[in-house]
Amino acid sequence: MKRPASPQPLSLFEALVPVVALILLVGLSYYLFGNEGANGPNQVALVVAGMLAVLVGWRRGHSLASLGEAANASISSGVGAILILFAVGALIGTWALCGTIVAMVYYGLKLLSPDYFYVTAASICALISFCIGTSWTVAGTIGIGLMGIAQSMGLSTAITAGAVISGAYFGDKSSPLSDSANLAAAAAGVGLYEHVRETLVTSLVALVITLFVFYWLGEPNHFDASSEVAAMQNAFHLSPVLFAPLFLVVLLTLLRLPPFTTIFLGALAGGVVAAVVAPGRVITFAAAREGVPNWIAVIKGIWLAIASGYKSTTGEPVIDALLTRGGMDSMLSTIWLIIAALGFGGVVEKCGVIERLIAPVVSWAKGRGALVASVVAATIATNVVAADQFIAVVLPARMFKNAFAARGYAPTVLSRSVGDSATTTGALIPWNSCGAYMAATLGVSTFVYGPYAVFCMLSPIITIAFAYAGIRMPRTSHAATEASENEASE
Repeated sequence: MKRPASPQPLSLFEALVPVVALILLVGLSYYLFGNEGANGPNQVALVVAGMLAVLVGWRRGHSLASLGEAANASISSGVGAILILFAVGALIGTWALCGTIVAMVYYGLKLLSPDYFYVTAASICALISFCIGTSWTVAGTIGIGLMGIAQSMGLSTAITAGAVISGAYFGDKSSPLSDSANLAAAAAGVGLYEHVRETLVTSLVALVITLFVFYWLGEPNHFDASSEVAAMQNAFHLSPVLFAPLFLVVLLTLLRLPPFTTIFLGALAGGVVAAVVAPGRVITFAAAREGVPNWIAVIKGIWLAIASGYKSTTGEPVIDALLTRGGMDSMLSTIWLIIAALGFGGVVEKCGVIERLIAPVVSWAKGRGALVASVVAATIATNVVAADQFIAVVLPARMFKNAFAARGYAPTVLSRSVGDSATTTGALIPWNSCGAYMAATLGVSTFVYGPYAVFCMLSPIITIAFAYAGIRMPRTSHAATEASENEASE
């Protein structure tokens, strides 16, 4: 086939080539490397699939320069997420150093029952995420403490991660403070509070079912935390002061400071608390050469915790395993994954892969249930291919907007459908920026926690069920007669 002089639309087969290649390569990576695939093999799979997309685009008339620019622009759009990951790595390092993580685990062991731990974890994260509107901050602060409590109690870290993520995404999807909720409303052309009101209906249904599942998954036991509690008391001077960095992060989030600024200031606050309450521990960790003033050694220790994480040497295996973590450099594999995924997403969007795959879905959907199911399928597919939840919000909303209007449905139906599927499913995809972040922050592979991220799986299912049942499907005043007749026969 002769290469055209100008860009031409892709055939369905051409559009499927890079997508199918990515799915097969990631599947092979998981088969060969298991959960270690995120440390390099998945990145290679994304690069190879991206090169196939470049080849397809070039054969259809796109220049290599334009495809390269598209990849660069897509990667540039992810700089914010990359910076947040660096900040979270720094926060984990200083919070481990100063004792904030130990304090969360200590008081959690004293207050939380293993019998109801999962449902309690999901409830706490849901409440906080709704108040502050961000799943990433909840997972990177409260979530870390809950994961430590689960490890100390001998509970499943996979189920705990699923509970944390389920609760965190309740607020991310339905809080008026959420970036994704604001974006979904804007993309569909509706007011924010109209969108939140509709989204809360499906969100609350999904949350109630989710909490019931986590209550059922509870592990009744007679866990004795006395030895762990005693070890923490011996190793750290535990007091409410250690929660100061956490309170600062919550306050700055409520004040709507940018996430990177909020989280990195929380990391610096952890360093300040460490210098005040445990300067000896910081100096020991710094291992400064002889003759260096103590205040210089303290700066070195905090700096080291931010850059490379904290290495605990208390001699208590449980505490050392809990606290040896963090540092900006601990996020490098995840950042590599996000860069590779966004580069792939930029190329396939430039080539027209996403539009070519979605177009037949738009024309196929006739009745109300099929229409909403099509939006959900297109949104999830965009999350898989573009590896970014914000693209998955904007692109399907834009492509389905006329279809919803022509059939007489209020824009809130579209905004709710997109929000219910785009915001939550990104955390289930290993190479999506959301899935990569959650896996890196909570220390559990996406493939491992995925089956327990109940809220994230239920949300798109419930929005489809509402559509087929005709629940909360408001119409505009000029609904088309033909659409009504189609739905009557559905």
